[in-house]
Amino acid sequence: MTLEIGSLAPDFTLKNQFGEEVTLSEFRGHKNVVLVFYPMAFTGICTGELCEIRDRSNDFVNDDVQILGISCDASPSLKTFAEQEGIEYPLLSDFWPHGAVSQLYGSFFEERGFSLRGTFIVDKEGVLRWSVVNSPGDARNSDEYKVALAAL
Repeated sequence: MTLEIGSLAPDFTLKNQFGEEVTLSEFRGHKNVVLVFYPMAFTGICTGELCEIRDRSNDFVNDDVQILGISCDASPSLKTFAEQEGIEYPLLSDFWPHGAVSQLYGSFFEERGFSLRGTFIVDKEGVLRWSVVNSPGDARNSDEYKVALAAL
């Protein structure tokens, strides 16, 4: 599935690393949301990307922006990963039904059973404003979504 820029972003509810439900539409009217789909916790490129967001939190996390990391890992794994890496933003589990939200966003790698490196920016009205989907081995450039956020 390919989402079109300017269309309403598909809503979803997933559990975070603490087992709490997070719903995309709850941010409507309050915050822009950056959805960061990634293949697997505890892997090199994924750890690097998510820690870069952690280290550059002033660029991405503020009163107007919420980062949501999403993978097909189970919540307990995400909790351990977040604690180990000092990640404070929500990491959401797309574990079951397996990869359903990743599939909604066209960011699921069917033959391997995990998400691709998809980044989607959803504005305060719930509209998709920017996206990029990379292969599992192709790291993202976080400066690109910093620029896209600044344009909102």
